[in-house]
Amino acid sequence: MRIAVLDDYHHRAAELADWQSLQGEVSFFHEPIPPQDLPSTLAGTEVLVLMRERTAFSAETLAQLPSLKLVVTTGMRNASLDVGYLHQHNIAVTGTGMLGYYPGQLNSTVEVAWALIFALYKGIIENDAATREGIWQQRQPFPRNLAGQTIGLIGLGHLGKQMVTPAKAFGLNVIAWSQNLTEQGAAEAGATRVDLQELLAKADIVSIHQILSERTYHLLGADELNQMKAGAVLINTSRGPIVDQQALVAGLRAGKPAGAGLDVYDQEPLPKDHPLLQLENTVLTPHIGYVSEAAFREMYEQVVENIAAFQQGTPIRMI
Repeated sequence: MRIAVLDDYHHRAAELADWQSLQGEVSFFHEPIPPQDLPSTLAGTEVLVLMRERTAFSAETLAQLPSLKLVVTTGMRNASLDVGYLHQHNIAVTGTGMLGYYPGQLNSTVEVAWALIFALYKGIIENDAATREGIWQQRQPFPRNLAGQTIGLIGLGHLGKQMVTPAKAFGLNVIAWSQNLTEQGAAEAGATRVDLQELLAKADIVSIHQILSERTYHLLGADELNQMKAGAVLINTSRGPIVDQQALVAGLRAGKPAGAGLDVYDQEPLPKDHPLLQLENTVLTPHIGYVSEAAFREMYEQVVENIAAFQQGTPIRMI
């Protein structure tokens, strides 16, 4: 059985699970494969292992992989995979938990959101560069304090709720909005519910914690970004298309938002000539919100379990 493990950017997948226990030949791909090259590169592949939402597989692409018998994705949903096509053609689809997180601990994505907030508020990137250049405390503007500021959480689900306790510890006022959020639900999480316009007008930090859907696609466009409070910053560790990226670039150039901390983008990997890379009021990370050795080890171990179970005729963790 030919098994292809895609998007192993860190070159670590081979050592994080017992692939040799499987019946078949395992190939690891470390670079993104252009969409037009997927059918030829993966010709003859019977098992496809995907890191969630890194490489998209449309029905058209999947139709050009006639040997495919099983697709395993990390996570239990993958918006970049046409699961309907796979079901229609009796190709098994299985998933894993998004692991590496433990009760009482902050989710890794929440940690990255706070890292981006601190990088923007304290000028970490600029001051690191200045220090290396021999410039001592001369970079402007001054670092900002979090205490007394307001953070607006767009989305108060599992990850949004985890933002509240650190925010309170840093002395931030917490307001929140989502389409289905109630005043009671917000209060139980330690936040105050406001409408989206009020959140944008009042928040010094706007942090997005929603899944990408038809309702949230381009939720923040030019009009919404222009409503943001002067000096406010935007944090996005959810999905790039929740924000209209073209409008965001224009807004950053105009100072609304005053800065952005981004871990997700419309196109990933981010092209080398992307205008976001030219803006000095951004802090950019390469979609590392869910990335940790513990998480990847557990995910790949479950991937191997899924493939072994399928080979034995008793598939598990079906999607």
